[in-house]
Amino acid sequence: MSKTFPRGCTIFNCDRRHGNYCCADCGYKKTCQRPCKNSPEKCGLVRPQASKKKRGRAMTKLGIDLETYSSVDLTKTGVQPYTESPDFRILLIGYKLDGQPTKLIDLGEEEGQQALTLLPPEMSTIPEGSLDEFLLMLTDPEIIKTAYNAPFERTCLERQFNVTLPPEQWRCTMVQAATLGLPGTLAQVGEALGLDKQKMTEGKELIRYFCKPAPDGHRRLPSEAPEKWERFRQYNVRDVDVEADIKGRLARFPRPQAEHDAWALDQRINDRGIRIDTGLLEKALELDKQYSAQLRAEAKRVTGLDNPRSDAQLKRWLAGRGVETDSLDKEALPALLESAPDEITRRALQLRQEMGKTSVKKYEAMQRALCQDGRVHNTLQFYGAGRTGRWAGRVVQTHNLPQNKLKDLALARQLVKDGNFEMLEMAFGSPSFVLSQLIRTAFIPSEGCRFIIADYSAIEARVLAWLAGEKWVLDEFAGDGLIYEATAAMMFHAEKNDIKKGGPKADLRSKGKVATLACGYQGSVGALINMGALKSGIPEDELPGIVKRWREANSHIVRYWYDVENAAIDAVQGQPSTLAHGIHFECEAGYLFITLPSGRKLAYFQPELRPEPQYDKVGLTYMGKGQSGKYTRQKTYGGKLVENITQATARDCLRDAMTALDAAGYRVVFHVHDELIADMPFGKGSLAEMCEIMGRPLPWAPGLPLRAEGDELPFYMKT
Repeated sequence: MSKTFPRGCTIFNCDRRHGNYCCADCGYKKTCQRPCKNSPEKCGLVRPQASKKKRGRAMTKLGIDLETYSSVDLTKTGVQPYTESPDFRILLIGYKLDGQPTKLIDLGEEEGQQALTLLPPEMSTIPEGSLDEFLLMLTDPEIIKTAYNAPFERTCLERQFNVTLPPEQWRCTMVQAATLGLPGTLAQVGEALGLDKQKMTEGKELIRYFCKPAPDGHRRLPSEAPEKWERFRQYNVRDVDVEADIKGRLARFPRPQAEHDAWALDQRINDRGIRIDTGLLEKALELDKQYSAQLRAEAKRVTGLDNPRSDAQLKRWLAGRGVETDSLDKEALPALLESAPDEITRRALQLRQEMGKTSVKKYEAMQRALCQDGRVHNTLQFYGAGRTGRWAGRVVQTHNLPQNKLKDLALARQLVKDGNFEMLEMAFGSPSFVLSQLIRTAFIPSEGCRFIIADYSAIEARVLAWLAGEKWVLDEFAGDGLIYEATAAMMFHAEKNDIKKGGPKADLRSKGKVATLACGYQGSVGALINMGALKSGIPEDELPGIVKRWREANSHIVRYWYDVENAAIDAVQGQPSTLAHGIHFECEAGYLFITLPSGRKLAYFQPELRPEPQYDKVGLTYMGKGQSGKYTRQKTYGGKLVENITQATARDCLRDAMTALDAAGYRVVFHVHDELIADMPFGKGSLAEMCEIMGRPLPWAPGLPLRAEGDELPFYMKT
């Protein structure tokens, strides 16, 4: 909605603003508060081509790249606070229409940006290469806008020119590259594809110079360094050209329409944002500051050190008391506490341990990312997990929040909001623990609304069993769904009822649980340990037997690992093949493609077979991002491929559920793994309906038993 034009939307064609856009084509027409009442047929101001889809030929595409300035650190806040800074401005606009030469609009002058003439759409004498020409193309619904990391360009342009740019009219080349298993940055993709034109290497230095404040805080103007500015202009043009080359190279691998629709929905969800309880946020930071100061003061008294948080100082102090250690990290401290020679040493170590728990990084991230509307935006990264296409968390990182273990969260958060820190510590103990428990609760619904939270139940285990044809698991999910008890019963030849809580063999449940979570993707003893087998009290010498029992009980899944690996290797050798549920393996143009039941494809770039003498076989490798973040050759195998396929299929279930919920009027504001959070007014929607929608059979997954469960809450939490 426009702040400038009280009539309503800035892109109403009948307002003669920004040319040829009609409400009938607007992606926001469902949520607009003041939509146009006319139909395209009745409106005499709509250009004929504005409301008619151009069928039978490709849509015109406009490639865009921006260079911008803001004193806000984009990497720490996300794009919304970046653009809300009073000094935000677009410096350069590079754009390319289809195969035409790249044009550049220079807006870097001191006196501000060029004024817009806001020409009516019927005028045809618009200067070529002008800002007016660009804006008319930008707001034309018949032109698809593309960019590398399109959410940035789209948000910056909306903010600068006070227009609404529906995401349905945009395509993100970065997402397209990610779907093909290519690296993340424009420069890396260009290098991986061997493009003739590559991103200019001096770009980072030029961005630091013109796009960020100088040491004294002022914005460096083009006139201060005209030669640098000319190089910056060339850099912007080159980025447009590189993006266009990448787009052209990847065009032979189109994405399904469902993925375009999902990306547009993802953008609307990020635009919507999540409301933050600013009262809780401020008091949480205040409490942490007070408690941290208290701990530091006591640590100084106990140790006599100037800085008891210094590893070097504390190690020397401990050595003087007979305690030698190479590490003071959280893994080492429990053992040091057990072997402490006296109470003073023990207390110093306890204080060090407690100081390590007082991190409020999530609260600080919320504070940095908080926007003028009291919400945080862009917390989701579409196709953030390159191997599977799953979403990743950004800005606040909602995907790795602590699980709630505090019984009375409502009381704890109220004591924090009231600033009653003394009572809080008396009632709940360590403030650092309480603050970690309250992080999720800082996300709250809009005024007059509540959260409806629904989570897919054991979706990966369901998908894996469905893909592999493990019938007894599917039957269990079709029944009461007690998969941990059922797995333990199969492994140990016991009655399931005996393994339920309170039963004579209830201790077996933990073994069934850890095996279910760890063994599905060819995991062995190491996977059990990583999943917490030892912490749950299972002796290490029992772990090999648990692996063996699980594999015997799930023989179809075990066979599926090898079927998938063999199919992938055959495809690399030029022999395409198809497994159950339409899982298709084929190599094309330097990619191994695995087609999922949904029709979406996983891609492995530059696959190669390499000998593995230790296993007396050949192994599959591909180019991808490793754990170090570097784009290098990676090894894979049957279990890992099955994990990718399973997680990707579960992701597509979530995608289709979000689409169905959106159509039903549910305002999803974020999601965490397999959990969806909808911000709904009281009296609209229900948990039962939301779970029913998520559990509906999918046309591309017949026989897959889906189930969701959750709650309606006044704040976000997870138990």
